Amino acid sequence: MKIGTKILILLLTLNLLSCKGTAQETDVKQPTTEFDLSTVEKFRESKIKGQIINDYDSIFSPSQRKKLSDIIYDYNIETTKQIVVVTIDSINPYSDIQKMATDLGKYWGVGTAEKDNGLIILLCKPCRKIGIATGTGTELILTNEICKEVIDQTIIPEFKAGNFYDGIKNGVTELIAKWK
Repeated sequence: MKIGTKILILLLTLNLLSCKGTAQETDVKQPTTEFDLSTVEKFRESKIKGQIINDYDSIFSPSQRKKLSDIIYDYNIETTKQIVVVTIDSINPYSDIQKMATDLGKYWGVGTAEKDNGLIILLCKPCRKIGIATGTGTELILTNEICKEVIDQTIIPEFKAGNFYDGIKNGVTELIAKWK
């Protein structure tokens, strides 16, 4: 073998040996069944402020928010039962508004811990969806059937007429009357 060929093989071998091997490291994430609401700025903010009416979709006027808030606040002071109304423009990444309402109620801690007596009404006007989630203490009186009946017979007819405030106010009033 000629010297030139030997030198070429030696250089190629040295070149290959000088190459560093790299492996890509990846983290394996476990799939989660619930969305972490703490990653959404508006939900973190409201939990801290403890707002009763969280009108993120700007459905209500300031005076309507005040009137509705007064009704719910007075009921809370009288009974310690907590109601929160939330309007949003999208339920993403959820596909079920009821599941989102339940998760949001748990995340915010709606209701007292020992009685689990909270109720959250979640409305997504662009999605044309509404959900009512109750704590386990609330569910003893306001069953899923009662909540569905209030939605179907009180809230939805007002929504169809374009009266979103009246639908929510009448629904809240009816739920309070049934809950006492």
